[in-house]
Amino acid sequence: MAMKAYDLIIVGAGPAGLCAALYAGRSMLKAVVLERGAPGGELLNTDLIEDYPGFESILGSELSQRMAAHALKFGAELVTDAVLSVEKQDDGAFLVTGESGDTYHAPVVILTAGGTPTKLGVPGEPEYAGRGVSYCAVCDGHFFRGEVLAVIGGGDAATEEADFLTRYASKVYVIHRRDAFRASPILQQRVFGNPKIEVIWNGVVERIEGDGRNVIQLALRDVVTGTRSELAVGGVFVFIGFQPNTGIVKGHFRHDAAGYFITDDVMMTSIPGLFAAGDVRAQLTRQITTAVGDATTAVIAAAKYLAELRDRQPVATT
Repeated sequence: MAMKAYDLIIVGAGPAGLCAALYAGRSMLKAVVLERGAPGGELLNTDLIEDYPGFESILGSELSQRMAAHALKFGAELVTDAVLSVEKQDDGAFLVTGESGDTYHAPVVILTAGGTPTKLGVPGEPEYAGRGVSYCAVCDGHFFRGEVLAVIGGGDAATEEADFLTRYASKVYVIHRRDAFRASPILQQRVFGNPKIEVIWNGVVERIEGDGRNVIQLALRDVVTGTRSELAVGGVFVFIGFQPNTGIVKGHFRHDAAGYFITDDVMMTSIPGLFAAGDVRAQLTRQITTAVGDATTAVIAAAKYLAELRDRQPVATT
């Protein structure tokens, strides 16, 4: 185990974290990015990106590689270590503990840890996770060539991934508990225009059933009529939201009803010196563009915060 000291610790290497690393390097800050896996975050779970300025169409994996390379060019230090806790110490600095046993010390932390998929919470879901239940179409879609699949949800992620899955599936059912999608109009248009997709409105999954090895059907209920039915599928993809990864922060902080950080206009949370950027922050939209915008603001504000801390330090006398 080792204690490592930095000016700035960035937790998470998605778009926000990699952008923060880039700007930290340009600001001549000694910074480290801690990430449990490969750099990229949710970019690695996204096939084509068509709404990032400068790229009419780019693979999520390619964009993540480009962002990481750009950050490394400016001296970013990327460390593979899952963060277990972020805690402010009595001296005002932060102690970040990694799964490796190493600890990291800095007066400023920028949390860009994103979120984790929301589970359905129905019987059969944990039993068949990885055996027909998935939360990532890009990761697992190719395993279901020729299958009939179900996608649960009605937002941008559900509609986009349903369209993507038609590359592999013979048919895709989109099951939504309401009678209208929340997704952006262009994504809805793709769903309605895809002959392989059928929408089941006002439907909820009550059980995921299988043969002991793989998913074979869903038990559904119509929330309006109460009618129950069964739907034969070879796999189910769940896209009903994300939970922000804010639980690693020890101590109370201001947050909204869903647990997302509430920040000021420079991305600082209610804990002085702790900034948040990207999907962990309460905001109207969660896009790559907003993530990198948050990160840019956070690093510039963090640099000023660090300068103010240094100015307040007593001058040694002889």
